[in-house]
Amino acid sequence: MHVIGRDADTGGPVCNLGTYRARDGSTGAPVGLDVNHPHAAVVVGKRGSGKSHTLGVVAEGLARAEGVAPIVVDPMGVFSGLEAAPIDGTVHHDPTVRASSLPPSAWPDLLGLDPTGPVGSLIWRVAAEADSLAEMQSEVADADSTAATRRAATNHLALADSWDVFGQDGIAVSDLCGPTPDILGLSGMDERPASAVVRVVARGVYEARIESTVDHLPWLLVDEAHAFVGGVAEPALRTILTRGRAPGVGLVLATQRPSALPDVAVSQADLRIVHRLTAGPDVSAMAAADPTYLDSNLASRLPRKLGCALVIDDTTESVHDVRVRERDTPDGGATPVAVPEHGAPPASAPTHDASETME
Repeated sequence: MHVIGRDADTGGPVCNLGTYRARDGSTGAPVGLDVNHPHAAVVVGKRGSGKSHTLGVVAEGLARAEGVAPIVVDPMGVFSGLEAAPIDGTVHHDPTVRASSLPPSAWPDLLGLDPTGPVGSLIWRVAAEADSLAEMQSEVADADSTAATRRAATNHLALADSWDVFGQDGIAVSDLCGPTPDILGLSGMDERPASAVVRVVARGVYEARIESTVDHLPWLLVDEAHAFVGGVAEPALRTILTRGRAPGVGLVLATQRPSALPDVAVSQADLRIVHRLTAGPDVSAMAAADPTYLDSNLASRLPRKLGCALVIDDTTESVHDVRVRERDTPDGGATPVAVPEHGAPPASAPTHDASETME
């Protein structure tokens, strides 16, 4: 098996990704992804092209790898199948985090406030002094500010309280760094509280590795990543993108809108798994980082069939045409249909056909 992302046959765990796709459409040799080292990766593709399926395949591969801890951010509720055998992951439905785990500087952004304005600066200040949301609310009530400022700050903190995401018994990073996948089920949350959870978890796993408090190498897999950039979660994700390799934190960002990702996401990714793209801005966003070793432009190499991907490997400066394998666990991202074809698998099963080839 050829291993993408590894510059020498140094051994170590491998994620079974699928098979090579020959030019004539036939199935080639098995191909895997290196998971012995931390990588920064993006998985992109238009809706229905197999992006989330591929993220699930990577999660399964990480679950079977010794010494790594896969954490899946699931904003759409499609990865609960990872709880099934043989993976036996754990889904944390609507997880909570400690209010004090969110940096004080992030609170104004989370609440849509100007950090230099009177309300935003007050909330920043009490967040730096308090250990819980209740303490923040109490300190706002006693703050030496105008009545209008205290009232506005109280209302914004009441909004944060209504999300039910900040608790004294918030999820601990140590609980997420075991050998089986942990799935953060965020489908019941709005975008802002979900972003707060991602910020806390991403920051937590990075700091845990810096401080050597966890042994396994965490891999954070983020589906619908475009929902978490440009907001409160982005600084922590950017830190892992640019500095995660040294402490040993892997990151995989999956999105159907690569044009919505910050430039650093594509430029810093040493692995790019590209499914079918048709929107001009999305193709341009990926093409902007075309490596010199790509023997033709990206648009001409894009796969056209479901389940096929172009994998760009910066570690070995190579490009690979791959057909992603079927999932071993139920694929919750499969598209449901009103009337299944005769003999078709149920909607929870993978929908891409391993016999499909590139046109």
